Amino acid sequence: MSHLFSPITLRGLTIPNRAWVSPMCQYSSVDGRPTDWHLVHLGALARGGAGLVLTEATAVVPEGRISPQDAGIWNDEQAEDYARITAFIRSQGSVPGIQLGHAGRKASTYAPWRGRRSVPEAEGGWGTVAPSAVAFGDYTEPRELAGAEIPGLVQAWADAAVRAVAAGFEVLEIHGAHGYLVHQFLSPLSNLRTDEYGGDLAGRARLLLEIVDAIRAAVPERIVLFVRLSGTDWVPGGLTIEEVGEVATLLAARGVDLIDVSSGGNSPAQQITLGPGYQVHLARAVREASGLPTAAVGLITEPGQAEKILAEQSADAVLLARVLLREPSWPQRAAFELGDELAWPEQYERARPERLS
Repeated sequence: MSHLFSPITLRGLTIPNRAWVSPMCQYSSVDGRPTDWHLVHLGALARGGAGLVLTEATAVVPEGRISPQDAGIWNDEQAEDYARITAFIRSQGSVPGIQLGHAGRKASTYAPWRGRRSVPEAEGGWGTVAPSAVAFGDYTEPRELAGAEIPGLVQAWADAAVRAVAAGFEVLEIHGAHGYLVHQFLSPLSNLRTDEYGGDLAGRARLLLEIVDAIRAAVPERIVLFVRLSGTDWVPGGLTIEEVGEVATLLAARGVDLIDVSSGGNSPAQQITLGPGYQVHLARAVREASGLPTAAVGLITEPGQAEKILAEQSADAVLLARVLLREPSWPQRAAFELGDELAWPEQYERARPERLS
């Protein structure tokens, strides 16, 4: 058996393989509620053989949405809509997971195909919040969160986690990357606070640690908890991989099961050299620093490439994004190329590559 198609067990949950769906915003929700688009989109990825299917960034409060068309789970109706999606994902042999987030100063923006800029209130936008009143590029300047508001946000994450579990999700992921609210607190580029939520790394990490503690206290012990972190800001003076390794070590002691390692997103000044697997070294560094399992993401497109990442112990799983939009059945093809067996739906059995030779 290849590494890519060997199971992995986290907190008693066995995920059948290590080719996972990375969260990908679809900008197709109505009032935060998932639609038929989400059922078909996520269902096709489960049908294609991914071991874990993570939803897009799902807001814990309305003003935490990246765009007015983004998903949310701040009320029970939204959670109920997700139940049919999680049931279908499980019916295909995959594990359903959800990414819980808050966009902070990068909220209230247009869908990408309409141009990345702030949506005015007259068009359904809203005022944004952040650790400090520092805008992201030419986005609208956010309001600095008062210290007294932060416990309410922490509780919103815990409440969202409870709803997610009720909806059938077995893996929860806290979005702490890509310049969204948790990342904004972690990074010295966006967090200029002088209270207990700012200053040194311990202060900047406080919000994330409180969210983890609140979720762990609110959901059953069996629920698997991931955190997505940006391994670096790719900007001098920003968050570093060494700091992220320290944060991951703190998370390990608080019951986090895996770190999903991405990078960047918190500054328009970032300088990233893109290439196949360009973030894999960050996943390896976090894995070695914290002892936690990690997942690698970023231009992982070929089965042999994914297998090598796992064989070299740079990560414990790979997260796939755009390649799955192009080819939802990528895991099925990858299994064939690596000489592995992967279950196909009976309705699709006639299309197995080995039956076409």
